[in-house]
Amino acid sequence: MEYFVHETAVVDENCVIEEGVKIWHFSHIMSDCKIGKNCNIGQNVVISPNVELGQNCKIQNNVSLYTGVICEDDVFLGPSCVFTNVINPRSAVNRKSEYRKTIIKKGASIGANATIVCGHDIGKYAFIGAGAVVTKTIPDYALVVGNPARQMGWVSEYGHRLNFDEKGLAECPETKQVYKLENNQVERIK
Repeated sequence: MEYFVHETAVVDENCVIEEGVKIWHFSHIMSDCKIGKNCNIGQNVVISPNVELGQNCKIQNNVSLYTGVICEDDVFLGPSCVFTNVINPRSAVNRKSEYRKTIIKKGASIGANATIVCGHDIGKYAFIGAGAVVTKTIPDYALVVGNPARQMGWVSEYGHRLNFDEKGLAECPETKQVYKLENNQVERIK
């Protein structure tokens, strides 16, 4: 398999790294990780044991991905965003058996310095604003910002804000894809 690992990066044993992956300066990929094709892992990234990345994920500098995190295909993680994996950590109490899973679904983007509290999934194509603190599950196509993160609207698969009409329809200005809002859920219909 052909992939690139910078000479200052560390990749532990039993990792599955697919072709086209790039792992940059001072990053540490810990044991038993799975990294899909064409992922780009920036500088000073920590990927803890058993983390899974789908294909074409972009992990920017200084990101921490802890055990329990699964990123589906095409996920973007902005600089210095972080994930937790225990709800009530204590230095003197071992809670490795209490790790909570967090799934970042296909196409979702998480902005710089955002924090994702464990056990809360991020929906497909959701957009988490810079500095947001996510404390609950985020629906597909949702736009959330703030601390704690609050939903401010909806976005298309290309990251454009969607403005729904009285019929609950909206069009992406870039792709002309049409989306429907019904029962507080968005789906692409054509």
